[in-house]
Amino acid sequence: MTEIRLRDIRWIFLLLAAYFVLQVGVRLATSHSLDLDEAEQAFRSQWLAAGYGPQPPFYNWLQYTVFQFTGVSLAALSVVKNLLLFSSYLLYGLTARLVLRDKALVAIATLGLLTIPQMVFEMQRDLTHTVAVFFSASIFLYGFIRSLKQPSVASYLIAGIGIGFGLLAKYNFAILPAAALIAALADARLRPRIFDLRLTLTVVVALVITLPHLFWLKDNLDFATARTLEKMTASGDASYPMQVAMGIGSLALAVISFAGLTVAVFAIVFAKSLRPALTARSKWTGLLERMMLVFAIGILLLIVFGGAAGIKDRWLVPMLFIMPLYLCLKIEAAGTETDKAFRRFMPIIAIIMIGVPAALYGSVASARFSGHYERLNRPYAGMLEILRKQAEPAAILAGDSLLAGNLRQDIPGIPVLSTDYPGFKPDISGRRPLLLVWLLPRKGETEALPPDMAQWLQANLGLSAPEAALIDVPYVYGRGDDSYRFGYAWVHQ
Repeated sequence: MTEIRLRDIRWIFLLLAAYFVLQVGVRLATSHSLDLDEAEQAFRSQWLAAGYGPQPPFYNWLQYTVFQFTGVSLAALSVVKNLLLFSSYLLYGLTARLVLRDKALVAIATLGLLTIPQMVFEMQRDLTHTVAVFFSASIFLYGFIRSLKQPSVASYLIAGIGIGFGLLAKYNFAILPAAALIAALADARLRPRIFDLRLTLTVVVALVITLPHLFWLKDNLDFATARTLEKMTASGDASYPMQVAMGIGSLALAVISFAGLTVAVFAIVFAKSLRPALTARSKWTGLLERMMLVFAIGILLLIVFGGAAGIKDRWLVPMLFIMPLYLCLKIEAAGTETDKAFRRFMPIIAIIMIGVPAALYGSVASARFSGHYERLNRPYAGMLEILRKQAEPAAILAGDSLLAGNLRQDIPGIPVLSTDYPGFKPDISGRRPLLLVWLLPRKGETEALPPDMAQWLQANLGLSAPEAALIDVPYVYGRGDDSYRFGYAWVHQ
């Protein structure tokens, strides 16, 4: 038995804790500006609601709660995200320890999550609700596997919490517990755990957690699902056979995009021993295979009968996040030696742990050389600082939620509204001056007040369009004299 097999796996979690602390530091050092999902959290933290739109409210509720203690800040946004990610990896590792005997494989399964691009890179770049799905799925998987292997009231409770959080994170999470239930029922050895009376606790806990949002969803179903359905069914004027072909093709590409790098890394690490391992089976590999099969069938039914034409890779998080664990279970079932593989695996992980933060920082900071600007290069704070020298706004109307969230971060004491989200309607009739701000990313665009802002002023305040002006502000990490243009106007009466 090698040293790695004798060693406690706590070192994995210490390594991951250090990595996510590094990610917080890199995000704070990269740019003060917020990206789309970050700005959404800052903007919607102004009010608490049972529902906000096409995404369920779990992440909004969590971030709102944290902001009540810390105030609105990039640091609070980054810490919440990375705490969720670390907790997810921790739960994943605990799940791996339940079903894997080899400590080296426990380490490979847990750190193997870093080989999934959508999770190691995209979740850091700008995802929030998908992070919540991963967190919820990790809770559920731990509770589910523990209920099958070491059943207790606590294990069924944990599974219920995972389901409740997951349904509040993204609606497509529902397919994960459904797939798990069907997969367990198909195995006579596991079936008694499903018919256990303690499963009632799982159902009750999940229902209690989701109940406030379910009442809201009952009256807002179209509002909550229209945008997602529009994205999935966007096939233009394609015929039905073409739509189905497009859907199946997008699913295949999404699977390859999600799991391709992980499979490639395992192929490099385990070399020739991986192929025979893929035919090995155990109770746990069979369970995960049935779960993935049910998940795939569910997506195919959505394509064939629901008109889905474009499946995105991040939508596969609730199921394919189990891929590293599944491969490690296959390898253990085959009795494959892991010592050399582990030594080959760790340098790859080291490269990822260094490379991803460097790429996230470099994609923004390199603009000073390339002239290619990301959203994080936009100088929202610089623009607001200049405008506040003209007057101190009592309220702000922004042209979209991205701008509204960025302004909210830098002036949290006043209401910030957005024309693309009419659901937030604080009384600003007596708040003056009112600052109107909008984006003008293309030079040469008219400086007149955008029509939707003019309509908003007329409909809500009975005011005509004020005189508009332009302001050019140097980019964050800008090259030479490159600047970003904003339009603005003041309403003083």
